[in-house]
Parts: sequence; C-alpha cells; structure tokens
Amino acid sequence: MGTFEIVAILLAGVGAGTINAVVGSGTLITFPTLLALGVPPVTANMSNSLGLVPGSVAGAVGYRRELAGQRTRVLRLLIFSTAGGVLGALLLLWLPPDAFEAVVPALILLGVVLVIVQPRLSRAVAARTAAREQARELADPAGHPAGEQAAVRQPVTGAWWVPIAAFGTGVYGGYFGAAQGVILMAVLGIGISESLQRLNGVKNVLVAVVNGVAGLIFVVVAELGLLGTDAEVDWLLVLVIGVGAVIGGFLGASVGRRLPAVALRSVIVVVGLAAVVSILLG
Repeated sequence: MGTFEIVAILLAGVGAGTINAVVGSGTLITFPTLLALGVPPVTANMSNSLGLVPGSVAGAVGYRRELAGQRTRVLRLLIFSTAGGVLGALLLLWLPPDAFEAVVPALILLGVVLVIVQPRLSRAVAARTAAREQARELADPAGHPAGEQAAVRQPVTGAWWVPIAAFGTGVYGGYFGAAQGVILMAVLGIGISESLQRLNGVKNVLVAVVNGVAGLIFVVVAELGLLGTDAEVDWLLVLVIGVGAVIGGFLGASVGRRLPAVALRSVIVVVGLAAVVSILLG
C-alpha cells in the first residue's frame, strides 16, 4: 500500500470519526474508500468495523457530560445492542461472500436515504417530544416538572419497543453498520423522552460496543480460521482507520455541532452513491 492510499484512508477515518460522533453513518466514507482502493468487500467491512472502534470510544468520551445520570439506561440497552452485534457479525461470516456483495448496494442506499431524510426525522422527533411534554404538563395538576413526570411514567429505556429496536440496530451494525448511528438516533429520539444531545451520548456508547464486539469476533474468526471463512483482517487498514477515527471522534465531539450539516450530508450522499455505482458496474 502506497503513501497516497494510506493518506486517503487516514483522511477517510478522520471524516468517519467526526461524523460518527455527531450524527452517525461514517462508514459511508471509509467503506467506499476501501472498496475504491481494491480491498475485498468482506475484508473491508471487517477491518473497517474494527478500525472505527477507537473513534467511537473517543466520541463517547467527548460526550461524557451528556452521559451523566444515564448509566442504568446505557447498561440495559447495551444488553440488547451487544446481542444484536454478535448476531450481525456471525451473519456476515456465515453468509457466502457473493451474498454479501449483492446486498452491499442496498445497505449503502439505505444509509444514504437515512442521511438525506435526517433533518425531517430530527424535526419530527423534536415535535413529538414537545407534544409529550405539553401533554404531561396539562395532565399534572400538582405541577411536577416534565423531567420528573418522565421518570415516573416512562421506564428508563423508554417505550417497550426501544430495546427490541436496539437489538435490531445492533444486528445491522454488526453486519455492516453504515448509518447505524442515524437509525439509533431515530429510535432513541422517538422512544425516549430525553434531549437529543443526551441521547447522542447514549448512541455513541452503543455504537462503540457493537463495533467492538463485531470486531472481536472478526479477529477470532480470521486468526483461528473458524467457520471455514477465508476473510482476513487487514491490520494496516485497522491501524490507519483507527488513528484517523480517534482524531475525528474528539473533533466531532468538541466542535461537531458547529460544522455545516448540509455539507457533511452532501459528502456522504455523493460518496455513497459513487460506491453503489462502482459496485454495480464492477
């Protein structure tokens, strides 16, 4: 691998780490970059998932203030997300490589669509949260604060379906992961009465663990040759992506809210569509 390729992957890692800390869907930058450089899809996915783990951890550390007081919520949701991540990683290894290559365009397109409609999802989540808080105030003759009402009437993990959705998102994250953060923000924002910034901190932790668990499974399988797979983890890719993702993770957590969201979404959409066209024509 030459200097140009290493620099390209490093910059892709920085971009992915930044976007993952703020929004999610950074895989739509790193994964197509690896494909464009000729890395086999399964090896690219395994190496990418493992390489992005340090960046997700950095993003979670950057959101530690927003995570204050949410330990129970995070731990309970982690049970479902981790189980889903394990299943998703095993599905990636069990399914034939041809099947994975065939589904990649659909997964990338799903991520692109989610990125495009993200502003609408955010507005819908905010409107729903405001309506719930107003309804609680009207129904509370004692005048308890909205936060106290939420704590009394809603489980710490939110609506009953939130843990199930977290499991499903974990399966998707362990299998591929593009736009995993966007999906999680939609789930958490709709199902849990909490500010989006605090939920973003929860999202960063869940994504970090899912990627970490999937990456650990990939390493064990690749190094020991289990399940009869020929896939390999490219440790140089993991290192380069990891360094870039850590830089991006701290950058995204510190100044990400001031980055132009429209420009970030535009880059993701362009790169994602280019990857789809490349795979379909390849």
